[in-house]
Amino acid sequence: MAEIFLDFEKPIAELQKKLTDLQQYSEENHIDVSAELAALEKRIAQTREEVYGRLTPWQRVQLARHPERPYTLDYVSRIFTDYIELAGDRRFRDDKSVVGGFAKFNGKPVMVIGTQKGRDMKSNVYRNFGWPHPEGYRKALRLMRVAELAGVPVITFIDTPGAFPGIASEERHVGEAIAVNLREMFLLKVPVIAVVIGEGGSGGALGLGVGNRILAMENTYYSVITPEGCAAILWKDRKFAPLAAEALKLTAEKLLEFGIADGIVPEPVGGAHRDHNGAAKLLKAALTEHLTELKKFSAGKLKEQRYAKFRQIGHYIEQSTEPAGAEA
Repeated sequence: MAEIFLDFEKPIAELQKKLTDLQQYSEENHIDVSAELAALEKRIAQTREEVYGRLTPWQRVQLARHPERPYTLDYVSRIFTDYIELAGDRRFRDDKSVVGGFAKFNGKPVMVIGTQKGRDMKSNVYRNFGWPHPEGYRKALRLMRVAELAGVPVITFIDTPGAFPGIASEERHVGEAIAVNLREMFLLKVPVIAVVIGEGGSGGALGLGVGNRILAMENTYYSVITPEGCAAILWKDRKFAPLAAEALKLTAEKLLEFGIADGIVPEPVGGAHRDHNGAAKLLKAALTEHLTELKKFSAGKLKEQRYAKFRQIGHYIEQSTEPAGAEA
């Protein structure tokens, strides 16, 4: 299947086409063009460095949504072993937009939970395009409680534009389901690591995001609202989404700067969608580092650290409104 290139990636696509054409010409005509091929490959590498070295927030959002980007189950198959998927919330049904189950990480048991998108129309409908229903959050919470009973760490993967906003979802109390997850995740007695691997939209993402560590892949976003939603509210037009993305400070770099994320997981040059195996290797290294540290904490310390982390998010400075020289 042909690679999908975004608008800002077109210079790379054009060079890669030239490379392919030259290789084909060389094979068909039995002509040695190794020097020209080497020069083109070098130019492609330089162009990649230039393009991906100066990405705007909106371009990061586009990469986070790239249809070839690895999803939760792609990482599960590359990072974990002995994965056993568990289904259902034991109240209504099984939400296919949320997956999870026991697995082994570096030979030790963990509970893996994440939102899941599809690759084509059929699988996207099956996964509800990665928009969880309330039962998805209730399934996730059920698995977290099972993990707590088993005494194993919880690792969540976040990649969703938000919770499903349909009438049926509201009738089954999606807001309440997310709120309960927030409360209960603070009380878990096992280590919790949340990783933003793509989109991190609104409360739908936060419902799986209360962790001792929050990691963000390099080309992801995590925000109170999507850029399009923000633009529609502030400027009454979704075409201002690039401006909204800049204003929302939603990139991994900003998340780390504001103390929301605890680490940025680098991606292969060109993004995780160009090298699933490379991206998984980098993510596994980050998970190993943070999980090794968290396993040293007691249950009480884990809860205390998790609570303190989120209490510190969101600072403001009070400025006096008294005229200069006025008495306090």
